[in-house]
Amino acid sequence: MSIKQLEFDLFPEEEKELVAVMHNVTNVASVPQRSPFRYPGGKTWLVPTARKWFSLANADSYLVEPFAGGGIISLTAAAEGYFKHVTMVELDDDVAATWQTILSDDNQWLIKQISTFDVTAENINYVINHASDGIKQRAFATIVRNRTNHGGILARGSGLIKSGENGKGLSSRWYPATLIKRISEVNRNRDRISFIHGDAFAYMEQKLFDPNAFFFIDPPYTIAGRRLYNHFDVDHRRIFELASKMQGHFLMTYDDTLEVRSWADEFNLSYITIPMQTTHLVTKEELLISNDF
Repeated sequence: MSIKQLEFDLFPEEEKELVAVMHNVTNVASVPQRSPFRYPGGKTWLVPTARKWFSLANADSYLVEPFAGGGIISLTAAAEGYFKHVTMVELDDDVAATWQTILSDDNQWLIKQISTFDVTAENINYVINHASDGIKQRAFATIVRNRTNHGGILARGSGLIKSGENGKGLSSRWYPATLIKRISEVNRNRDRISFIHGDAFAYMEQKLFDPNAFFFIDPPYTIAGRRLYNHFDVDHRRIFELASKMQGHFLMTYDDTLEVRSWADEFNLSYITIPMQTTHLVTKEELLISNDF
């Protein structure tokens, strides 16, 4: 059966509240900012919708985020107690080192480095040049790059902020007190969070037939991913194929393209459009794909 885009009036009465939430642009200032990353493609704007989805969980449910990135959905689920456990999976070495450090006792070392760091081009280069000294050093270098690179982009070749916010230059996105607060909160919830430095596909296949699994799948998008991430080249069609076989629950976000819609149709997956607002205050539509509409 061919799946057409779901419209509001196709939903049963009890689900209309969810759809109404999906069709309003979220004011991200109203959502708790839990991630230390200024992550391109982050999903803070999706948190209110994700909470509605979380409400389907039972006592045995657990959340998996196979493309963790900035991790805002996982961090929200863990902090607000929606699941008994949350697993974050990330392939990127730099992002993985950051989560590994934040969720370990080395978080105190990281906090000290952040609290005493003087944001200058010389100091930034020094930290980046010493990223290979160990996992915690890589984590600190990643946070420094994330906060001083243009748009927070960590992909190879990304450059430093020039004029910055309000003309403050390199330090315009460096908020040590805020970073420390968020890192400390994540660490306090570490008993609820597992982090795996590994391949998203392998972990999804491992949990494919578990009815208690909730997968939040937010891969690098087909168009913007190349510019934003080191690991942008993923098998998108394979993601849709795996989702079609999941015995648990899944919620996917994607850029709204004909190619993406064709994969959803091929594997008989339902989707709706949802508005989001970019950092430049431009509203655009993305796709939300799920087996829980």
